[in-house]
Amino acid sequence: MPRSRKVLALVAGAAALAAPLALAAPAAGAEGAAAPYTVTPLRFTVEAGGRSCAVDADLYRPAGTDAAHPAPAVLATNGFGGSKSDGSTAAIGKAFAERGYVGLVYSGLGFGKSGCLISLDDPEADGRAAARLVDFLAGSIAADDGTRADFVTRDGTGDPRVGMIGGSYGGAVQLAAASVDPRIDALVPLITWNDLAYSLAPNAADRATPGVFKWQWANGFYLMGEGQPLLSPSLDPSRINSLGCLHFVTDACDTIRLLDSGRYPAAATEKMLAYARSVSPVSYLDRITAPTLIVQGQSDSLFNLNEARATYDRLRERGVDTRMIWQSWGHSGGQKAGELDLGDPEGSYVGQRVLAWFDRHLRKNAAADTGPAFAWYREGQSGYGTADRVPALSQKLYLSGDGKLVDNRTKVARGSRQYANWLVPTSHSESSLAGMIGLPDPRPYDTPGTYLGWSSAPLTEPVDLVGAPRATLRVVSPATERVQDSGDAADKLVLFAKLYDVAPDGTKTLVNRLVAPVRVPDVTRSFTVELPGIVHRYETGHRLEFVVAASDTAYSGNRGIKPVTVVSAPESTGTLSLPLVQGRVG
Repeated sequence: MPRSRKVLALVAGAAALAAPLALAAPAAGAEGAAAPYTVTPLRFTVEAGGRSCAVDADLYRPAGTDAAHPAPAVLATNGFGGSKSDGSTAAIGKAFAERGYVGLVYSGLGFGKSGCLISLDDPEADGRAAARLVDFLAGSIAADDGTRADFVTRDGTGDPRVGMIGGSYGGAVQLAAASVDPRIDALVPLITWNDLAYSLAPNAADRATPGVFKWQWANGFYLMGEGQPLLSPSLDPSRINSLGCLHFVTDACDTIRLLDSGRYPAAATEKMLAYARSVSPVSYLDRITAPTLIVQGQSDSLFNLNEARATYDRLRERGVDTRMIWQSWGHSGGQKAGELDLGDPEGSYVGQRVLAWFDRHLRKNAAADTGPAFAWYREGQSGYGTADRVPALSQKLYLSGDGKLVDNRTKVARGSRQYANWLVPTSHSESSLAGMIGLPDPRPYDTPGTYLGWSSAPLTEPVDLVGAPRATLRVVSPATERVQDSGDAADKLVLFAKLYDVAPDGTKTLVNRLVAPVRVPDVTRSFTVELPGIVHRYETGHRLEFVVAASDTAYSGNRGIKPVTVVSAPESTGTLSLPLVQGRVG
């Protein structure tokens, strides 16, 4: 296939990335003769990122709402690559209008028929655009055709009762909007990010050091964004930047090019990290006061559970009413029967929680039960687990020199083992691009000689792990030590930590295909790795295996061959700490 056709196929296939975000559309009902709401297309002119552009929206108005009988509003926009008209976004307007809320659903900046550049949910662009729509719901401004909203419940002059809901790109925009507009009364961000620097180039050991480029996910979204003029043709000049950076803001293109280059000189890297964080909730959570129900997916290698945990912890530290649910599905799939379905939100645990959240904060129903602080989907078990806090690390295991994972330091055997990377990836967790273009994804694997593993004894009882394990490591790598202070972060050692479930027959499962990429800050010192959060039951007879690998096909790798040795002794060895809610290892 010619290169141009391959790129077009990838861009078109990249639209599949939005599919895991889809909240199922309401089931067909009494539309037609007795529709419970009307839908009116609207257009707004907004100032965003120094440009004047149009925002394309649909107003869902429940029958019977007027100035004398107002209703609270729900505002929503699309995931990356979508629009107001895609199934998941339109479903939000329909579902809430059917339940008596005014819905305003719009295409995000740079998508669908909305103008302006894609600015990655920048509070000063995407956030300000959303705030302008809040002005409309307040009755303070009219749409471009003169339509005014005098039928939305108000808490005061210019202050409408409004909440927001949406997934991924439509999740982060809620936090961006709430950071610039305190009138927003409630948020329900689903499967979104806390820090794009961590999302696209994670370093599970040190967020101050540039991470390991997640090249498949990042380039898939980049191609989808640059392909918008092909996927959604428009002559709107506000949507075009330049030939070198067609549809994004310039800083976004500069970021992806730096990451793709494989070289990370200090000045350029600091600029990249500063930009990525400036458009991320991590930089503006302290300005948010709206009650927030965070819903994150366990099956998500793009925005993992650690992202939600970081947002949750910061908001709660500040006293913001915040709850968190870890559902099964995320960007990597994984939806299970009975999970969130806007066609029947009352029929799922998460749907009931969402309805109760808006009932409490938008309808001011003090009797609405907004649920526990933390809940998680438990596959193969009854219902969701709940707790008043996220489980803490509760058991420490030790990395023994003979490859065992033991529960007491005295059991550690003295020894050293070595692995080395190749110039091509030798381990596989997932192929993010496989789903985009309809290809099968091989099972996870590690090539002998390019990784080290430590295994527990077979479990004598089931063990339930809920949260992010944490490892402390010390490695020896003379080849890295000679170059790691070159001033280019790409010369530092790269490795990948992960946790397998090994069945009695030897079958290995990498839970949700998640790994912890690490660019080691300094190989002469020990370092701590926060693994991705998981929810998983290890059954009786199974073993836990902790693995450190040299590479991964979904990420960039080491520059040059860098052998690594891990030394263990009772008085000095690596550790693995686990957040267990049931059972014990060893």
